[in-house]
Order: sequence, then C-alpha cells, then structure tokens
Amino acid sequence: MWFKSLKIYRFLRPFRMTPEQLAEGLEVQRFSACGRLEMSSYGFVPPGGGEDAPLVHATNGFMLMAGCHEEKLLPSSVVREAAVERIEAMERERGLSVPKRERERLMDEVRFDLLPRAFTRSQRTFGYIDPIDGYLLVDAATDVKADAFTGALQDALGALPISLPVTMERPIAVMTRWLNDGATPTDLEVEQECELRLPGEGGATVRCRNQDLASREILTHLEAGKEVIKLALIYGERLRFMLDEHLNVRRLRFLEIIKEEAAEVDAHDHAGRLDMDFAVTSMELRMFLRRLMELFGGEDRRAMGVEES
Repeated sequence: MWFKSLKIYRFLRPFRMTPEQLAEGLEVQRFSACGRLEMSSYGFVPPGGGEDAPLVHATNGFMLMAGCHEEKLLPSSVVREAAVERIEAMERERGLSVPKRERERLMDEVRFDLLPRAFTRSQRTFGYIDPIDGYLLVDAATDVKADAFTGALQDALGALPISLPVTMERPIAVMTRWLNDGATPTDLEVEQECELRLPGEGGATVRCRNQDLASREILTHLEAGKEVIKLALIYGERLRFMLDEHLNVRRLRFLEIIKEEAAEVDAHDHAGRLDMDFAVTSMELRMFLRRLMELFGGEDRRAMGVEES
C-alpha cells in the first residue's frame, strides 16, 4: 500500500479522536452500492478489505481510511440511440413530429429506464490522519477525488476543520530560485522536468521534459520573467515526485531503498503486509512533510488560523 499522490491538509485544531472513535464516526458514511436508480455512491470501506474489518486501520498512531466511489456507466450515446428509436416510433404512430419539449422528456424517461441495467465501476481513494503532526493526507491526483474524500469525511464527523497548507515563502518563488541560482538543498535532486509560466492572467506556459534544467534555454525563460510552477525532484534518494505551486505532490514513487526496508520485515498474510507497508509509508511521509514545509520557510500558522495545542 504505497501512496502515488499527496493532497495535503492541515488540521486547524488538534485531532483528538481515537481510531475507535473515528471508525465509529465513519459508520455514518459506510459505503453501500448504487441503488437501482442512483448514478453514483460514495462511502468508506475497510482499508484492508473484508466486510467485517474496521473502517480505520491504525498503525503507530496513524489512522488509515479508504473511500469508495461507485458510478453507473450509462453513455449518452446509448441513451440518445434508445431515445431516437422511441421518438421515431411515436412519429410513425402519430404522423407528426415530436415537439422539442417532449423529446427532452423522452430522453429523461429513457435514461431512467436504462439506469437499473447500467454497468458499474468503483474506485478507492486512501487517506490517513497524522494526529501528531496534524495532517490529513489523501492519495488523490485530482481536486475532484480529494474533495469527494474530504466531503464524505466531513459528513461523517460533522465538522472537518482543515486548510490547505500556507508557507512563509511562496513555493513558486523558492522553486524558481533553485533553478535560477542552480543551488538546491543538498537533500534534493532536480530532475529533467518542469513547467514554467509567465505571471499574470493567460501568461505563457512552457513544459519541459528530458531536458537539463540548468541549460541556457531554461535560464533564458527565467530571465524573461517566467516562474517555476511544477518541478520534478528526488528527496534524499528515497522519494521521487512532481511538486506544484500549491504543494500538491504528484507521481510519487517510493524508491527501492524504502521498499527494501519494508520487504526485510516478515509479513505472512495480507493484513500483516498492509500493516508493514502503511507503517513504512506513514513514517517516511511524516519526515518528508516536515522537510517539505521547512524548505519553504515553515508553515504560516497565523494565516491558516491554526489553533495551538
């Protein structure tokens, strides 16, 4: 169980719930499959699988959860084709064309009739709470997936006082300085991929892949005023990722040194493997996030409205 993306949220108040209390709260939003006439359904499932397993898997104080999104697959082309057949049959029977308003009603009627027979697909999103450092981390590459997870969590708990992280220094300014000066921190390695953008609405954007970011071409873009909004990095020879201007972490990969450490521990069943992988993942990401915030001058807790414990 290795996260591939990180959407980072800071708790504005200390998270006091125990794993048992959190699991009990999530029961309100336990996943149930789409009903016959529902297009989608979202809820929480046991992270380790098994219907009777708890909705929270706790390891070393970290609390792992899994959201499940199920949706019906009903392509508009299928609905349109069935509706056209029905409309044409009515026109032959009446000898008159069907008015626009009635055509729209028939489209809705056909969609309603087809819905119970539609195929479904489901997708899981993992997230966990680090109550010590005060973070909620969601393995989501898009805001839509992250919002669905946090929305369900808020519905379950009644309140979810979280904020996107705000740092003392702008990530754009720091990443641009790294490339401009050619002096990244010693525990970071810049890879050959970035995205540059000219400030201002509609500013020109340049995407670079497989290119030396210390080259004259990149420096020319920076001298012209473009800023770094995405940058591919390796942290401590342990994590490879793409970092963006909002501190979203995409394409996260745990490098072999970490997976080898996890593999050295015996785990003879699925539950044991999940526990070990999550223990390694959560501890590794705790140290990474502490360093990440430090790289940008630390968190601006006042701007976020964080209550001190």
